[in-house]
Amino acid sequence: MGIYRPNVAAILRKPKSGKILICQRADHPDCWQFPQGGVDEGEDLIGAVYREVEEEIGLHRSTYTLEACRTGYRYNFPDGHLKKGLYCGQEQTYFLCDFLGKKKDIYFDTTSHVEFSAANWIAPEEFSLKWVPKFKRDVFRQVFYDFFQVSL
Repeated sequence: MGIYRPNVAAILRKPKSGKILICQRADHPDCWQFPQGGVDEGEDLIGAVYREVEEEIGLHRSTYTLEACRTGYRYNFPDGHLKKGLYCGQEQTYFLCDFLGKKKDIYFDTTSHVEFSAANWIAPEEFSLKWVPKFKRDVFRQVFYDFFQVSL
């Protein structure tokens, strides 16, 4: 049995339209995902989601509210790959967040490692599993069903 790295992800939603933010990976232009990342040692899940969102898309916590949370989503890295020589996969906690900011609040040049190159607001049912690596697709199917009752 492998060890799963704790991970958080933020689904940012415009409360009036229900549209959600997806971000295009800078290193894989065909891939779109939510801001997400690992939980640092000594960090709680809420602290991690605030940090990851700010690091990846520049949003300060005052520009969104945490509305819902679900945990226990797991995926394994492909081909037996171990991240950091230890983790066989990730166990994710997803946060649904209402975005209260403005378009200009979102930017990608936040650290020396730029994660994303573009962002787009879409209705949840517009999301395509083709935008996600195969090993993550089951998690995305479950997340979209759990949060939006959308079957992908």
